[in-house]
Amino acid sequence: MPTFLISDTHFFHAGVIGFSNRPFVDAAGQADVRAMESAMQANWNSVVRKDDTVIHLGDFAHRAPAGALPKLFASLNGKKVLIKGNHDGPETLALPWQSVHDILVTSIDSQRVVLCHYAMRVWPGQRKGALQLYGHSHGRLPGNQQSMDVGVDVFGWSPVRLNTIKAVMAQLPPLIAPEGGDDLENDDGGGMKP
Repeated sequence: MPTFLISDTHFFHAGVIGFSNRPFVDAAGQADVRAMESAMQANWNSVVRKDDTVIHLGDFAHRAPAGALPKLFASLNGKKVLIKGNHDGPETLALPWQSVHDILVTSIDSQRVVLCHYAMRVWPGQRKGALQLYGHSHGRLPGNQQSMDVGVDVFGWSPVRLNTIKAVMAQLPPLIAPEGGDDLENDDGGGMKP
């Protein structure tokens, strides 16, 4: 079954609309949380089927009215995994996720990925082609060919497949080796040189 990625939905969070310049405003120019929730819910369910997996890279919801969060969660298709974000409080963590992680190193579509709510400068497998996908920055932190923000502010209010993310990453600048020297693509993965 397919795996989808998404981050920073911030369901129920009116403040994120202005903070991230999201297009969900009413005729009076006020944040329209219901429009944002409806759009993201419809987009999610239009691409994700019941047996698909969705890995959410944090900040699922913020300031949900009492009892609203479980209902929203149940309405979203797929088996859901959470990578904890800074806005994921006890109510979000108590939802019936398949699993919850701070960082997840896994393989998606035969590609090794390191998933964290926060961008990393270095990560496991970096020199061997592992990708690092993150959220938190709401599209403000530029990516490169090995690391990118997968949040809704970058990918249009919907979970996306890794092949879509990789197509965008291919158009970005190469990753510069953090230890200096040539780019990482040509490194043998042997670590530091004497």
